[in-house]
Amino acid sequence: MNSQDLITNELLDQLKTGDQLNDFLQQLQKRGIEKILEAELDAHLGYEKHQARASKNARNGHTSKKVKTGLGESEIQVPRDRKATFDPMLVPKRKNMVDGVENVVISLYAKGMTTSDIEEQMREVYGFSVSSSTISRITDKITGDIVAWQNRPLEPVYLIVWMDGIVFKVRENSKVINKTMYIAVGLRTDGRKEVLGLWLGKSESASFWMSVLTDIKARGAQDILITATDNLNGFTQTIRTVFPQSATQICVVHQIRNSMRYVVWKDKKEFAQDLKCVYKAPNKQAAEAALEDFAEKWESKYSYAVKSWRENWDELTEFFEFPTEIREIIYTTNLIENLNGKIRKYTKNKLSFPTDEAVQKSAFLAVREATKKWSMPIRNWGLILNQFLIIFEGRVKM
Repeated sequence: MNSQDLITNELLDQLKTGDQLNDFLQQLQKRGIEKILEAELDAHLGYEKHQARASKNARNGHTSKKVKTGLGESEIQVPRDRKATFDPMLVPKRKNMVDGVENVVISLYAKGMTTSDIEEQMREVYGFSVSSSTISRITDKITGDIVAWQNRPLEPVYLIVWMDGIVFKVRENSKVINKTMYIAVGLRTDGRKEVLGLWLGKSESASFWMSVLTDIKARGAQDILITATDNLNGFTQTIRTVFPQSATQICVVHQIRNSMRYVVWKDKKEFAQDLKCVYKAPNKQAAEAALEDFAEKWESKYSYAVKSWRENWDELTEFFEFPTEIREIIYTTNLIENLNGKIRKYTKNKLSFPTDEAVQKSAFLAVREATKKWSMPIRNWGLILNQFLIIFEGRVKM
């Protein structure tokens, strides 16, 4: 054991309680912060302490400042310069919180905690108070990140884009109304998923999706091979207007839910079982035959359900044109619905939002939290990529 280890062990032996350990770490952190501030001033002045002065500016003592860190509140000595031009990066002027704590506040907010919950958490865990206005100021800093993220360039080609909306309650003109957050998730040519953006509108409509798709194209997306959407009226035509070569697949799960809405309870199980024969058929020809059998049995009782399948048939059965591995990821929008579920989980404590900006901030932070693990290609990626290269020859550029 070297001398440094012996000294460390001796110090640790003197710490008998958790409070003593926290006090020791707090003092260690305080000294570390002060050392960093001294180094920042050296860089600002262009020479170190006790060296010959390299500029007209010089050190001018210290000022005391209370700062909040992950270990609690500490009083530190901040070095000054005569010209008062030194603004430390670690603890900037007019700021009393180290960045690490701000990151904690943003993380707690992203996970759906209210400002009062965050106040209580910071007080209990870190031993100091953070006001609601401070929490709002910290989380408002994310606005610049949202603007940059929402306007970032996109990939030239996306193999699949899933699109869906999630409804939030927002205050507008003294009333609380429903607004839809439009979400698009793309599958890139490296097999990774990417949230392309978040767009807030008053209600889900094909016309608003037109503006979403136009924005996606304006940011550099030249081609989308396949889109997976719900069966919103006019959605398919809207997609083809902006991306005319895109194959459009309506979510089969959405269609099943819509069909089941008008079925009485005693028929639901049998109805669903018969419907399964349609969308689980091995190919489109077999699916058409299964639909005719389904219609013969149920059309007299549930004509709307059969009519809906027939009217949307081409878009509902687009997935039959592809191999099994691609079928499994395009016939439903489960991927984006799972993302929506996580967004709801992180925002469920907020019954309504005071402004559009508040919704966008919460949704953006929730998406950032929910997609942290989106670092690996999707399952069976090598096989799926080869299938896309063959089917869409010339449109996929690696």
